[in-house]
Parts: sequence; structure tokens; C-alpha cells
Amino acid sequence: MEGGGNLEAAIEQLLNVEKQMRLAGDVAGTKKAVTEILQLCLDAKAWKTLNDQIVLLSKRRGQLKQAVTAMVQQAMQYIDQTPDLETKIELIKTLNSVAAGKIYVEIERARLIKKLAKLKEEQGLIAEAADLMQEIAVETFGAMAKTEKIAFILEQVRLCLDRQDYVRAQILSRKISPRVFESDPSKEKKKPKEGENIVEEAPADIPSLLELKRIYYEHMIRYYSHNNDYLEICRCYKAIYEIPSVKGNPEQWIPVLRKICWYLVLAPHDPMQSSLLNATLEDKNLSEIPQFRLLLKQLVTMEVIQWTALWNTFKDEFENEKNMLGGALVEKAAEDLRERIIEHNIIVVSKYYSRITLQRLAELLCLSIQEAEKHLSEMVVSKSLVAKIDRPMGVVCFQTTKDSNDILNSWATNLEKLLDLVEKSCHQIHKETMVHKAALRA
Repeated sequence: MEGGGNLEAAIEQLLNVEKQMRLAGDVAGTKKAVTEILQLCLDAKAWKTLNDQIVLLSKRRGQLKQAVTAMVQQAMQYIDQTPDLETKIELIKTLNSVAAGKIYVEIERARLIKKLAKLKEEQGLIAEAADLMQEIAVETFGAMAKTEKIAFILEQVRLCLDRQDYVRAQILSRKISPRVFESDPSKEKKKPKEGENIVEEAPADIPSLLELKRIYYEHMIRYYSHNNDYLEICRCYKAIYEIPSVKGNPEQWIPVLRKICWYLVLAPHDPMQSSLLNATLEDKNLSEIPQFRLLLKQLVTMEVIQWTALWNTFKDEFENEKNMLGGALVEKAAEDLRERIIEHNIIVVSKYYSRITLQRLAELLCLSIQEAEKHLSEMVVSKSLVAKIDRPMGVVCFQTTKDSNDILNSWATNLEKLLDLVEKSCHQIHKETMVHKAALRA
């Protein structure tokens, strides 16, 4: 095609053919005519004409759905061939306006929005990119591949985290159930029944389900780090640790296991933390990093830990985390580590003492009386511990006051246990006597 006149004449001829085919209801002919028009515009590098023709063809009376789908799909292939950024954005916006509100090209529209958001992000307009991505609710798209849906939602979450919109990031992350990563994709490829939507294959650039699992938990770590929710961060690292590709590579699992240990130590004492702590101690891989095995062992052992000795032992390991995979621990980590050691020590003291003076408690914790009282009060308020402080006497009582029914019940239980033991002992003595008599007779 040489010159604009020839291009316009050729388009005009094809538009007449397209009209005849469309009115005759010839799907294949209409699709061919539409795609030929777009190809002519591309060959002539007439990008403005291409945009105009896309809008014109989509608005023609009684335009066939298949023709619009074919046109949008073909024009999407031209996006990477555009000469400059402005032309590229213009073409994406044109295709987006054509696809808007049409359920049969909803997947194409989602992909277009993703490309546009990527361009906006490259320009530094993260807020605009996040707003664009949030327009699309891919979880309702029946024909979209599961991995592509997850990848799209994860992109939405990432942009919200980048703009520090943590509330929306959490809402979006809840659209993905962690159970979805446990399913076996090879078993799910069943033949669609009649009337069901045919699920499209995911594009080649979409990561596998296990890679998406890792990306999901990395985003969740970023979210929980904002709230300093150490136990949830630890659970995220635990999930990453269980991925086969990570578990099979020591270069990957050692830094992850280190993070699990640190965040377990930093997490406040509760049943979930205790359960994870014991499960991690049973992990055979922990023998590869003996320093961390020692750290967890100290927390499980019911003995008072000296903070200065512990910090001197693990300070280098703590500061070395920033050079490991996953980066440094959260800002407050060193401060919170000291808090956790104090809490551990108070729990240990409460196990061995029913009453103790504040002076002695402060000595055991290596704190001033005011600090010891403050930490003890915080633990009582958070229901980690039951204790009462008699301030005039300067005594802490770790025992709960029992009512008369509880005391009587405990006595009755103790008596029952005692009588059981007496009965068993009598039975054993009788048995021994019988055996002895039998031996004498023989």
C-alpha cells in the first residue's frame, strides 16, 4: 500500500465486504474481513487509523461477538510493535474501551489493564496503576485459568503494598485461599461437560502454581511485617520452607529456616507458638544450623535465660540476617527479642514460685523493680499469666484463689488417686506372695 489514499480505498472495500458478511451472518467471513483491515493498518504503520477502525468496527450495527473477539485478540498482538510509548498507551486504551462491558472479551480486557498498569508503574505512577488493577474482579471470570487468576490478584496485592494501602492489600489477599496451592494441577485437567465454560490455557509468562505460592507468602510477609505480627510471618516462612524446590536446595532452605527460628523466638508465648516451636525443634535440618537449635532449646527449657549472655552469643547472627535471603528482620526485632526473653523468664519464675518478693523477681530478671512490675503487669493484662501484686508488702502471688468447691474437688481427686495406688500395691504384693508360695511348694 502506497500513500494514504490507497489505504483508505482498500479499507473502504473491505468495510463493504465486512458489511455483506455481517448481514449474511457469515462468522468466518466477517472475522477475516475485520482482521484484514487491522493488518492493512499495521502494514502501513497507520496507528491512528488502526485505533479509529477498531472503534468503528466494534460499533457497527449487529456486529458479531466472534468478530469483536478476533479483532481485540489480533490488535493485542500489535501492542509490542508500536513505535513509542504514547502510541502503545493509546492503542491499549482504545482496546480497553472496546472490551469494556463485554463479557466475551473480559479476559482480554484484564490482560490489557495489566499491561497498562505495568506501563504506569514504570512511569512511577504506582497509585494510578493500583487503581487501574482494582477495577477488575478476575475471581468472577469462569474461563480464565486458575494460575492466571492467582497471578492477577497477587499483582493487585503487590501494588497495594507498594502504595502502602495495607487494608486493601489484606482484603484482596483474602480472595486467594492458601488451600488452592495444595491442589495437584495434573489431576484437575478433566474434560469439560456440555454447557460448561471451557477454561483457557494460561499465557506462557504466568508462573507455575508452586512459584505463585512462594510469591503469595512473600507478599503476606510484607503485609504482616507492617503490623509486626511475628507468628504469622513465621507461618508464612514455614509455608515457603515446605515448597519442594526450596526444601531440596540448602542455599534456599537454610536462610528460610533461620527466619523461622528468629520469628518463633520473637512471637509472643501462646499455644500456637509453642506447637510450632516444638515442631521446628524436631526438624532434622535444624542440625545444619546448631546455633539456632541451641536458641530454640533455651526457650523450651524451663530455666531463666541471662539476656546479656544470650545477646552476646547471637548478636552476630542477628545482624547477619540482612545479608541473607529475605533481608533483615523488622526494625523493632532487637527490642522485641529482649521483651520475649523477659516474658520467658517471668513464666519460668511463675512455674517454680507460688509467692516471691518483687525485689527477688527483679534480681532474677536482671531488671529494676519498676521494670519488673511493668512487664509482669503487661503479661497479666494480656492473659499470658495469672498473678497478683501486693505492693505494700512487695510480694507477687502467682496462685489463683480457689473457691471451696475447687479445693474439695482437688482433695477428692487426690484421695481417689491414693486409693488407686494402694489397691494396685496390694494386688502386686498378693501376686508376689502367690508366686513365692508356688516356688516353695515346688
